[in-house]
Amino acid sequence: METPDLHEEPSPRPTETVPDEELAYRLRQQRLLADFGYFALAARTSDTLLQEATRVAALGLNVRLSKVLEHRGGGAGFVVVAGVGWHAGVVGNATVGDDLESPAGYAFHSAKAVISNHLANEQRFRTPSLLVEHGVTRAINVIIQTEETRYGVLEVDTPSEGRFDEHDVAFLEGLAGLLGVAIQRDRREQELRVSETALKAAVAFQEVLTQEVSHRVKNSLSIVAGLLSMQARTSANVEVSNALRAAGRRVGTIAAVHDRLWRNNQSRSVDLKEFLSGLTDQLEASASGSIVDCQSISLEVSTEQAVTLGLLVNELVTNAIKYAYGEDGGRVAVELSSDESSALRLSVRDFGKGLPVDFDAATSGGLGLKLIRSLSVQLGGRATWRSGEPGTVYELEFDPVPAEVTTNLGRPR
Repeated sequence: METPDLHEEPSPRPTETVPDEELAYRLRQQRLLADFGYFALAARTSDTLLQEATRVAALGLNVRLSKVLEHRGGGAGFVVVAGVGWHAGVVGNATVGDDLESPAGYAFHSAKAVISNHLANEQRFRTPSLLVEHGVTRAINVIIQTEETRYGVLEVDTPSEGRFDEHDVAFLEGLAGLLGVAIQRDRREQELRVSETALKAAVAFQEVLTQEVSHRVKNSLSIVAGLLSMQARTSANVEVSNALRAAGRRVGTIAAVHDRLWRNNQSRSVDLKEFLSGLTDQLEASASGSIVDCQSISLEVSTEQAVTLGLLVNELVTNAIKYAYGEDGGRVAVELSSDESSALRLSVRDFGKGLPVDFDAATSGGLGLKLIRSLSVQLGGRATWRSGEPGTVYELEFDPVPAEVTTNLGRPR
């Protein structure tokens, strides 16, 4: 289909046409509407969309001048935001009144199309100065309506003789309807982009706050652990001193988790290999003469589960060092593995004295063993104790809890 030169006034459509010519003219308008619909679906900027709408409007009515008037309100009237055929500087700058005495204003406020086939003799409206400057004698104005508001007016103008009719209005209203839908879509996409940007900013701010809180919690727990250790050193009662040291180690374990969260910029997950390696190194350093080996798979789990697991390993290793060996210390092996079903298996083994003959995992022991039983339950597993020949082996199978799963005492919700 040939595209006429929009800078030259096309020959006016005859007032009276034979049926075949009229049919071809209307079919051409329908093709233009269909093509614009496809264009509107693909358009990515509102400026491009508005400009194409004015081009199609001019082509469809065989005129040279067309424009989109955006209503600004507040007494500002309309602004010409897109157009074809106008003098330089008009698009983006020229304004038109929005009162009822102007064709565009009447169409906008009444939501009715306005045809003016003889502007010079028009008694209903005044002719805007912009149209006078371009020698316009005929015009059509139709409203551009979005789902939420009235956007403005789509207008075609021409200085040529001829006559616009209701079929031309139907074409222009169809074009304005498609334009309104496309404008609404563009606005929603812009709102979504703004909301997405705001959400990302909020998430980033929340992460910074989480890191700061984790850092402060770690520092506070480290102070508490230090105070407990100091009290343990100054206490004359051996049992009290040992209890304070054990409490200090437990607090230190929780502090170690927060330290890794702060340093690794993580708030909801912990890598078990890195975490357990750091924890066992710390336990080895605090237990003079003992060696703590650690073998672990690399797996991200929820922070809550990592804390529980860390406390459990802390209790098992300190208990093994305390009861399996004498003052010279010994070796403790910590292993975390995964089976084919993706379940985790924790094994803590010493090579010392072995279990007492009357040992009962459900009832034996003091605070340390009670904590071990409680933490095992929190992890959702069932613990077993057996002889390592030599030494003792503790084993626990449990399911990992990934970071994105909200947990309740270590169990998926």
